[in-house]
Amino acid sequence: MSFFRRRERIEAKTPEQLRAMRRAGLVVADTLALASRSAVAGITTRELDALAEDAIRSAGAIPSFLGYHGFRGSLCISVNDEVVHGVPGPRVLRDGDLVSIDCGAIVDGWHGDAAVTIVIGGREHGSPADLALMDDTETALWAGLAALRAGGRLFAVGDAVEGSIDAALERRRAEGTVQDYGILEDYVGHGIGREMHMDPQVPNYAVTSTGPTVPSGATFAVEPMVTLGTIDTRTLDDDWTVVTTDGSRAAHWEHTVAVTDAGLWVLTAVDGGEAELTARGVPVAPLAD
Repeated sequence: MSFFRRRERIEAKTPEQLRAMRRAGLVVADTLALASRSAVAGITTRELDALAEDAIRSAGAIPSFLGYHGFRGSLCISVNDEVVHGVPGPRVLRDGDLVSIDCGAIVDGWHGDAAVTIVIGGREHGSPADLALMDDTETALWAGLAALRAGGRLFAVGDAVEGSIDAALERRRAEGTVQDYGILEDYVGHGIGREMHMDPQVPNYAVTSTGPTVPSGATFAVEPMVTLGTIDTRTLDDDWTVVTTDGSRAAHWEHTVAVTDAGLWVLTAVDGGEAELTARGVPVAPLAD
C-alpha cells in the first residue's frame, strides 16, 4: 500500500527487529502466493480478500490494511485501469483481467508490505501489452531494490526504476508491443517498521535531490506503479480506488527490503530476493526466518 508522507527521517532497526520484520514479510509472501493461486475467473474480489484475511490471522498475524484510515479490506485489489488501493467488493474477476494484489501483515508489532500483478487465467490470457507492462514493472522493482546500499543515496532507487522503465519502453516500441509507459509520481514507496508508512518517501522516478543517506538497518517498501498511458489518475467515489484518467491499464509491484552493511535481504520474498539480487551482482545478507 502506498501513502504520501512529507518528512524525511530514516529509522534503523536492530538485527532482532529485522528478524521480526522478516516473520511479518513471510506471512505477506505466503498470503500473496495464496491470493495469486486463488484469483481465478468467477471469484469476487471480496471472496479473495476473505481468503487472505483468514490466511493472515491463521499465521498468527494481523492484517495491516484492514481498518487503516477506514480501509475495508485486508488486501488492496486493483483491476485493469485501477492502479492502487482497490477496495475488495462484489466485482467478479474475468480471464484476461490484469490484477494487482497488495498485502500487508503485522507480526509482534512489525509490518511487512508487498504487491504483485497477475493476469487472471494465466499468461495465455494476457495481451502482449499487458504482459510487457507486468514484466517490465517487476523488473523495474528489482532494479530499484538493487540500487540500495548502506551509505548510499536513497533516491538512487528512483533513478534505477526510471532507467529500467525507459530502457524497457525503447525495446517495446521497437518490437511494436507498447507505445507508452507512465510511472506514477503521486504514489511512492516508503519507510516501514512499527508503522506501515514511515519516513521517508521513496520516489519511483528520478529527482534532482540526492535524498537522505541510507543507514545500515534501514527498511523500505519499494513499489513502482506503471501505466500503459499517462500518469494522470483520479480517485473513485469510494475514496480509495485510484484509476487512470485515460483508461489505460496499470501494474504494481512491491517488496519490503532490509539494508545492512553486509547487503540486502528482501523481507517479503521467500528466498530473500537472493536469485534476483545475485543475478544483478548485489550482495545478499540473509536473516534468520
